[in-house]
Amino acid sequence: MPALRVPAALFGLGAVLLSGAQAAADEPFYKGKRLSLIINFAAGGPTDIEGRLLAKHLVKHIDGQPGILVQNMDGAGGMIGAGYLGEVAPKDGTTLGYFTGSAWRYANNPERFRVDFRTYEFVAYQPGTSIAYMRTDVPPGIKDATDIVKAKGVVAGGLGAENSKDLLLRLALDMLGVPYKYVTSYRGSSAARLALQQNEINLYAESPPSYRAVVEPTLVREGAAIGLWYDANPSAETAYAPRQVEGLPILSFPELHQKINGRLPSGQLWDAYRTVLTINGAMQRQIVLPPGAPPAALAALRAAVLKLNGDKEHAEEAVRTIGYVPEWMAGAHTNEEVRTAITISPDMRAFIADYVRRAVK
Repeated sequence: MPALRVPAALFGLGAVLLSGAQAAADEPFYKGKRLSLIINFAAGGPTDIEGRLLAKHLVKHIDGQPGILVQNMDGAGGMIGAGYLGEVAPKDGTTLGYFTGSAWRYANNPERFRVDFRTYEFVAYQPGTSIAYMRTDVPPGIKDATDIVKAKGVVAGGLGAENSKDLLLRLALDMLGVPYKYVTSYRGSSAARLALQQNEINLYAESPPSYRAVVEPTLVREGAAIGLWYDANPSAETAYAPRQVEGLPILSFPELHQKINGRLPSGQLWDAYRTVLTINGAMQRQIVLPPGAPPAALAALRAAVLKLNGDKEHAEEAVRTIGYVPEWMAGAHTNEEVRTAITISPDMRAFIADYVRRAVK
């Protein structure tokens, strides 16, 4: 039987196709692509400030140098953006989430997520805290943080009864024995801050970026407001974002409680406070891809985040903008770390669910 003869031209074509396929395989995943960054809170708030800062500098470190488009998708305490990423966004690595509070939202009420949050791909996470502050004209006059226990007519504002910052603020007030009215469902910190300036509320808690960038240089320096405490858990093995509050003349909540009462907080309210803080404080911010995103996208973004941690230009602008340099946790075990951490006991879930219901009666 005669041998099959293949024209030389076909050999040449095959070599070209093989060469092209190899070149495509060697190209960075994000070459020629555009990346959309979804921020799950409104423009002007701390999540937005940090997210836009991240977007500006992260692209320098992503192999392939993609373009990046930032989009705010706020509402329902951050659930609109978080839900969109899991349910609607393309799963091709071109849509990325920059989220606040989603880890706590899931741990406290996983049924709220139509797509299980544990199936999302976690690029990185960042520890965080929040800072409580109030108007100084609240009777009889607030000149020192310890005066909070003398305050009359306290009206605390928040973003939602299930929101971690709201829970921590209410739990702290209850542990201090301060009577208060709770007003919730502001769409973001900018709206709540405006309400405080207009005296609709007189007590609020913000993340350090907006406190440092907006509250401290204006309201605090003008004497219109005073910082009361920042959230912290002294018994935790992990220090919750000390660099975020470094240099601010504010005590941690346990320190303030001890200064007022002569002892550290304890009891069921304190257990609930620590539970919220253990999850939200350790993983307050998350950079997230949708479930099923390509491994190459996840690897490229994690590598870029780790490079961002050492970016001097980013560090300098971060200090100017938010007063500290964010440090992201990212690596091969990030998915496992987040997915393991976002669980709480059934008993504690039941207690917090009842606590939330009492807030909205």
